[in-house]
Amino acid sequence: MYTREEASQLRQAFWTTFGQYLAPYPSSEGSKINWVNYKTGLKDVSFRMHADKKVATIGIELTHPDPDIQELFFEQFLELKSLLHEYVGEEWEWELHTSDEFGKTISRIYREISGVSIFKKDDWPTLISFFKPRIIALDDFWSGAQYSFDALR
Repeated sequence: MYTREEASQLRQAFWTTFGQYLAPYPSSEGSKINWVNYKTGLKDVSFRMHADKKVATIGIELTHPDPDIQELFFEQFLELKSLLHEYVGEEWEWELHTSDEFGKTISRIYREISGVSIFKKDDWPTLISFFKPRIIALDDFWSGAQYSFDALR
């Protein structure tokens, strides 16, 4: 397969390409935005995109270390579930208190595709087509929804 260094370079090349592809698109509020490293402005709430050799995911991750507070954030997102699905144009998966790859308890709301690899340049158009409309839709959703979390800041 690939050495660790080659795999790292391919991942970096993909995310650089993706970032350059989306650079001309402003945020829903009209400002320049780093789409690859999207900042929600809310600690412990992240929009994450991930791709490896078999699967790609995009979603909202809730990482507050206190499971009860994490659940409060999750419940607030549940209140906005129909709005989120309206923005993204599809149903997403909802998981309360699952584990990430490091064993840390997180909650997440996400969409996944399989059969694609970040290590195959032929799959990059599929990956970009998967991520692009969803991260833009998340930004559109978040421009209004973020105020629902003011009490949890």
